[in-house]
Formats: sequence, structure tokens, C-alpha cells
Amino acid sequence: MLQHRAEFDATVTFSAGGGLHAQAFRVDVPHAEPAEAEIAALFVAACRLSGVDRVEVRHVRIFAEPHQGTPAGPADPDRRRWVELSHVIGAGLVTLPGLPVPEITPHLTREASRGVYAPGTEFAIDRITMVGNTGTYLDSPFHRYPDGADLAGLPLERLADLPAVVVRTAGSGVREVGVDALEGLAVAGRAVLLHTGGDRHWATPEYAVEAPYLSGAGAQWLVDHGAALVGIDAINIDDMTPAGPRPAHTLLLAAGIPIVEHLTGLENLPPTGARFTAAPPRVSGFGTFPVRAYASVPDIEPHDHLRSAGWLPTSGG
Repeated sequence: MLQHRAEFDATVTFSAGGGLHAQAFRVDVPHAEPAEAEIAALFVAACRLSGVDRVEVRHVRIFAEPHQGTPAGPADPDRRRWVELSHVIGAGLVTLPGLPVPEITPHLTREASRGVYAPGTEFAIDRITMVGNTGTYLDSPFHRYPDGADLAGLPLERLADLPAVVVRTAGSGVREVGVDALEGLAVAGRAVLLHTGGDRHWATPEYAVEAPYLSGAGAQWLVDHGAALVGIDAINIDDMTPAGPRPAHTLLLAAGIPIVEHLTGLENLPPTGARFTAAPPRVSGFGTFPVRAYASVPDIEPHDHLRSAGWLPTSGG
């Protein structure tokens, strides 16, 4: 397997004051397109730094070269950790006000199954009744268009192991995610995940009040630039004005771009470098269904020794 290293300059600011500069520092990296956040984390771990407030990396150069055993470098480039991005579905959960809540009932209880199987063997078979718009779910084009691809018709290339780009507007006080938040991002073939912070109100009445959303112009920008999937951690990808238009659904689904709504935990992902999956069951003639949305990110494991390459400390740290 081809291995890669990164060379870069770095500036560290410590929370207690002071800083550190590094020039032409090199670390092993897990793949050919590491995010700056990944490189910064590798640098901090390699130097065994603590009390770090901020790291800026510049002049990054990625090149193919066997790993040198850099402290904190990836001994196994396939080593990943998993981040949960789905809400839990339970009986009575309110996802969208006005829609039926899920009902979970037994079909075959463990007690009743004991008379069906050999002694000591028992099973539970349960029944769930719910609408497709329950929990964290995916919209296929069929949700909006009668001739669009349904859940069974979606290619796995649109659902699984997609490189992710996280767009952060959480804490900005801005509801609308527009073109200004997207410009300059490389989104072609990627899952674009909108981290708005709307999930903090999940399962409360406030969740549906003045919720964040993607603008129509933003949706068109994502279509034009080839996004593979778009997700949001809010109640709807569109502004939920009563009887209002739904431009994000209309534009994205017309282009065959699946939508995942009601995500959570996006603050745990780096801006780039994660890989995203949200696959529903293959149900024909059905447009929307819950998914187990999750992401994998590089697992950076510190080593016990320091092997540096040209860092120049100032004061602090």
C-alpha cells in the first residue's frame, strides 16, 4: 500500500501564553489528502505538547514516501475510529410535529417462543409501526418525484464511505446556510454535512422553531459543483415556512442527490478527512427511511518517544 508523509510549517499558541514555531516539519500521514486538522493533531501528538490553544499549519506538501515511524504517526493507515451521527429511535419519539410517532410492540415474546423451540432456546420478534420520516432519515429522489429513484434504486456510491466536508455555521446566529458558507469548498463526489447546531433542541418543541436550513441558492451551488449527498443536523433541509416552497429538496433530489436530515454529533468531525455512511434498507416504492448515519476518522495514536524534524521552540508550553 502506498504511504504518504507531510511536510509543513507550524505555529502553536499555548493557552498559558507563549508559542512554538516549526519549519519543514515532517510526519507520517494516513492517506494522500489529510485535512489540516489531521496534520495539526499529528504534529501536537508527535511533539508531546500540552495546553495547546491553537495550531496553524502552512506550506503543506504531501508526498509519497514510506512511513518513517514519526511519533503519533499512523503505523496502520487503515486504522480509524467511528463517530455516531444518528439519533436513537424509541416508542413515542416525535421527529416532526404532526406526524405519527413510532409504536413498538411484541410480535413474539420470549416467553411465548419457549413453546416453539427446543428447551433453553428462546427469541424475541418485535414489530415497529412508523412513518419513513422518523429519527435520522434519508430522502431519496422518489420522496419528491414520482419517477425518481426510490430507496431500492439508490446506488451505494451515493450512500457509503463518502469523503465528507463539514460546513460549520453552529453558534453564528445565522439560520440560512447560503453560498457564502460553501464557496471555496471542494464538494465534488463528497458528502456535504451542514453543522448548524440545530440538533441541540432535538425532541423538544424548540426543534421546529426558527430552525437552520439550506438556501435555494446554496442547494443550486451544491448541484452545480457535484455534491454526492447533503446532510443537516436540523429538522429540515428547507425553511419550514407553512405552505412555502422547498427549493433545497426540489433541486437536490432532482439532481439525484440524497438528503439526510436530523443528523447529530457533527461537532465531532474534522472539516475534512472523515468518511460518511448513511444507508437505508432497499425498500421499493418508498422514498424516505431511517438510517444509521456514522463516520470514520483517522485514529491518531501517540507513541512514547519523540522524533522531531526541525522545530524551533520560543517560550511557553
